[in-house]
Amino acid sequence: MVRETNKYFKFDWITIILFLLLVGFGWLNILSASHTGDTVDYFDFSQSYGKQLMFIFLTFGLIVLILSIEAKFYERFSSVIYIISMLSLVGLFLFGKNVNGATSWYAIGGMTLQPSEFAKAATALAVAKYVSDLNTNIHDFKDQLKIFVIIALPALLVLLQNDTGSTVVYAAFVFVLYREGLPQIYLILGALLVFLAVFSLKFGALITSVLVVFLVGVYHLVSKKKPHVLQSAFALVVAIAMSFGIKFFYQSILKPHQQDRISLWLRLETDPDKLERMKQTFAYNLNESEKAIGSGGLTGRGFMEGTRTTGKFVPEQHTDYIFSTVGEEWGFVGSSFVVILFVLLLIRIIHLAELQKSQFSRVYGYGVASIIFMHFMINIGMVMGLIPTIGIPLPMFSYGGSGLWAFTMLLFIFIKLDSNRINEW
Repeated sequence: MVRETNKYFKFDWITIILFLLLVGFGWLNILSASHTGDTVDYFDFSQSYGKQLMFIFLTFGLIVLILSIEAKFYERFSSVIYIISMLSLVGLFLFGKNVNGATSWYAIGGMTLQPSEFAKAATALAVAKYVSDLNTNIHDFKDQLKIFVIIALPALLVLLQNDTGSTVVYAAFVFVLYREGLPQIYLILGALLVFLAVFSLKFGALITSVLVVFLVGVYHLVSKKKPHVLQSAFALVVAIAMSFGIKFFYQSILKPHQQDRISLWLRLETDPDKLERMKQTFAYNLNESEKAIGSGGLTGRGFMEGTRTTGKFVPEQHTDYIFSTVGEEWGFVGSSFVVILFVLLLIRIIHLAELQKSQFSRVYGYGVASIIFMHFMINIGMVMGLIPTIGIPLPMFSYGGSGLWAFTMLLFIFIKLDSNRINEW
């Protein structure tokens, strides 16, 4: 009987503890970034920190529910979960509420719910189900195309709702597919596309085209295995066409505010007056965030002692820019602690994924790690000015019920799947 009872508590507690540490430390920083006045009423649900505390309490109920459901349920009904999630995204076009220019929310009473956050977990389940049903590496082009459609559908729906940040996250699934046998050429082409995009915008399509011709020529001269001339010519034409196409996309398709954010990141603007206006309009958050992080020094100013945080200099600091609070009040030590927690969590998830006997569980585990990594990388890079500003939260850390619950579902479904391996005897 003892053995039978104990199996219900055999979960990977290292992952659970890392999750709790991130949620707890995140709430402390939300409290610091959103409190007003000298006294703090922790149960003041009119304040962001009070609401987040309520979200955290509800999260524990969600965890119990997820872990109490049979693990096979998630694999068996993954397609149904995916379809329901896609319908919830489509419904936003009819019943969605516009928040900060994105129609990504359902208003339910006094609360809002963002289905695009939950769609990531649903997509991870659907990809895991399809790949595991193949029971082989992903070499067939038709299978690659079908998986691409599974991933692209929610990404497109989210993009149409003007939520660019959440759309970018779906690129994370390339890591999952690569682990399951996706040809390396896709990663190479993706890296080349990024290079062409940045180089074309920074130096112009003509200079980029000349560089491409030069590199292809050098490749032909130094390659031991003689390249096929027609293949090289085709690649050359495609690369040059993409160089000019990227410039056209930037100038004619992107909206002005998106152009300005990319322009600031790549330092494309040469007019000093316009550059200054752009900084005031689009880089204000970033500038204040960098000042807050820089003022923290080695050990920080102390909890709830950050002058830029308490002075509300950084807009939306408790959401997308929460890491700037860590930098100012906890300094380099506290910032490193947060980064280490995320790195340990990612390593742990990947380690557990490799231990899975079920391909479905392994693929889903890699999906969890990839989604968390993409959020983490983009948010930290954005706050520090390393990548363009994209509205995307720090997982388990930023304010928001939808984000917290979605990442809880994403992670604890994997913990439940992993428990099957632990409880086998």
